[in-house]
Amino acid sequence: MRVQAFMFYGCAVFFLATDVVYWLWSKDWTGTTALALSIGLAGLIGFYIHFTVRRLESSNGGPLYEDDPEGDIADAAGELGFFSPHSWWPLFLGLSAALIALGVVFGWWMVFLGTAAMLMSTIGLVFEYYRGHFAH
Repeated sequence: MRVQAFMFYGCAVFFLATDVVYWLWSKDWTGTTALALSIGLAGLIGFYIHFTVRRLESSNGGPLYEDDPEGDIADAAGELGFFSPHSWWPLFLGLSAALIALGVVFGWWMVFLGTAAMLMSTIGLVFEYYRGHFAH
C-alpha cells in the first residue's frame, strides 16, 4: 500500500504545479483556491495511507501481504475485522443532516433541532454495540 501513498503525494505535487501555473496565467482566486484545497486533500490522504502502512508493517513484523512479491492469496486469509451487520443509525444521521440543511433554508430553529438530532444520532451510532442485543 505504500505505492498508493506515493501516488497521492504525486497528485499533490501535480496540483501544486498546476496551481502555480494557473495563478500566474489567470489571476483567478476561485480556481487557485480550489486547486490549493486539492493539494491539501491529496496530501492528507497520502499522509494517512503512509502513516497507516507504517503502523501496520511494524505490528505485522514486515511488509503487508499485498506488498510481498512472493506472497500468495492464502497468506492474507483470516478474520479482517468487525463489520456491522445492520444499523439504523446512519439513516438517522442522514435525516439529521437533511434537517440541518433545510434549517439553513427555512429557519435557524431547524438547524438547532437538527444539530441536537445529529448529536443524539452520533452518540447512538458510536455506542450501538455497548448496550442491548449486540452488547459485547
